[in-house]
Amino acid sequence: MIQHATTNSDKKPDGKQMIQQMLDRQTELTAVEQFSQVHESGIPAQAKYYRDLIPMVTPGEDQQYAFEVDLDACSGCKACVVACHHLNGLDEHEAWRDVGLLIGGGSAEPVLQHVTSACHHCVEPACLDGCPVNAYDKDPITGIVKHLDDQCIGCQYCILKCPYDVPKYNKSLGIVRKCDMCSDRLSVGEAPACVQSCPNEAIRIQVVDRQDAIARGEGREFVAGAPSPDYTYPTTVFKGVNADRKDVQPADLYEVQPEHAHTSLVIMLVLTQMSVGAMLVEQFLTGLVGDGVFQLIRPIHSISAVALGLVALGAATLHLGRPLYAFRAMIGLRKSWLSREIVAFGVFAKLAAAYAGVMWFLPKHEGLGDMLGISAVVTGVVGVFSSAMIYHDTRRVFWNITMTGTKFALSMLVLGLPLACLTSLFVGMGSGEPTVQSVMQDWGYGLCVAVIVASTVKLLYEATAFVHLRDRRFTPMKRTAILMSGPLIGVTLRRFAFGILGGIVVPALLLGNQISASGASFSELFIITLVCLMVVLNLLGELSERYLFFTAVVSPKMPGGVM
Repeated sequence: MIQHATTNSDKKPDGKQMIQQMLDRQTELTAVEQFSQVHESGIPAQAKYYRDLIPMVTPGEDQQYAFEVDLDACSGCKACVVACHHLNGLDEHEAWRDVGLLIGGGSAEPVLQHVTSACHHCVEPACLDGCPVNAYDKDPITGIVKHLDDQCIGCQYCILKCPYDVPKYNKSLGIVRKCDMCSDRLSVGEAPACVQSCPNEAIRIQVVDRQDAIARGEGREFVAGAPSPDYTYPTTVFKGVNADRKDVQPADLYEVQPEHAHTSLVIMLVLTQMSVGAMLVEQFLTGLVGDGVFQLIRPIHSISAVALGLVALGAATLHLGRPLYAFRAMIGLRKSWLSREIVAFGVFAKLAAAYAGVMWFLPKHEGLGDMLGISAVVTGVVGVFSSAMIYHDTRRVFWNITMTGTKFALSMLVLGLPLACLTSLFVGMGSGEPTVQSVMQDWGYGLCVAVIVASTVKLLYEATAFVHLRDRRFTPMKRTAILMSGPLIGVTLRRFAFGILGGIVVPALLLGNQISASGASFSELFIITLVCLMVVLNLLGELSERYLFFTAVVSPKMPGGVM
């Protein structure tokens, strides 16, 4: 302590006394020096973090590490977001931890609650379950769900599967990345970056029983405004007076923004369904018309289906961040619908190519051609079903199996029927047999009727989405309807315009030609032109519909903030 060398308290010290006081102050220990002395005594430098914010023991049997968030202590300062971003070297717009906002409570007791969240390291992680290349691993001891960057092909399916919007796609690397609870720090007894950075100690790591996490999930016990926990059983524990209130909601609940269009997937889905639909219609016509005249048409049908299938598979690889590793997608066949889709369409393409080869070069081997054609159709249908299950498995309302399966099945007809008609007419061009007129009379006009029926049913089914505009609650389907009638209205109008013109008006004109003059009033060139127009308009309509399929869906996620 500094000793004041004065006998009178109101007497000011002279120069010598002031110098002595300064010298005395230099003998005092600074905060850093005091901290160093304490550390030398054997107490770790980060003692309070080791003792209070991370467990001192590793998880036991059927236990794992989990985040615990004290909502009453969270101020929304986002220090945890900054620390996570800095420590993990994330890109400018990449974040593994987010801070959202809950509002509500009524005028008598208004609530404004910040919510910090990262990966929940679920008991049954959906990202791991859906990955086609097994790029996720759940550590059997710590329970931490890790992403294996080297294994990832950048398909981004885990982003669709996760209900909490945890995995983030890094475009520069072409892979997905996510929080791993700073497992390298935990392994040496160091707290994760978000835990150490929080000034209010609102985040900590604890050991939880997995069965308790499952019980909480089954009881829908989680933070307010988050997706239901009974899907993946998240292990994060949110505590606080506002943790599970029913009278609060995310601050961004009423904000609707179109999702990513996934253009390459739009093209892939439409063309694969067009290819399978054409093959399906061809096999039906073979049985209906017989092998006589139709035998001359089957090679054209087969080559068009193969070409579409190959273009579709090529477009699918453009969606991958690392397309050179696309061959890995078969690894997850046992559990991933994406792997099953890839395998099914791969087999379909090979069978369709073999079928085309037989039709072109071995036309006398009808039995072999029939077997290959039917096998191709079966694997193609399996591929389309797998496509529907890929999106149904994400548990998004707009992508449920009823809606998605119906749309995909009708797309096969809306696209396959006019394509089958067009390829038939190509054979009839000129003076050979069959002629354009005979093709139209024998089955062309029948295909036009089927196109009108399939298109009408599909357009009406899609229009049912707008019924949800009358929903009182702000449901996911109401948000989808708002998107389709608001920000995406231009695409919606184009979709229905193309669908009506190509699926109803043009085939009706062709049918009118049959009724008015027994198919003789239109020239062959004009008939072919109308059928080409029908194919193109329906294709544009289905591409627009599939664009809406991706952009108008509502993605589940943790509560967000005000944009």
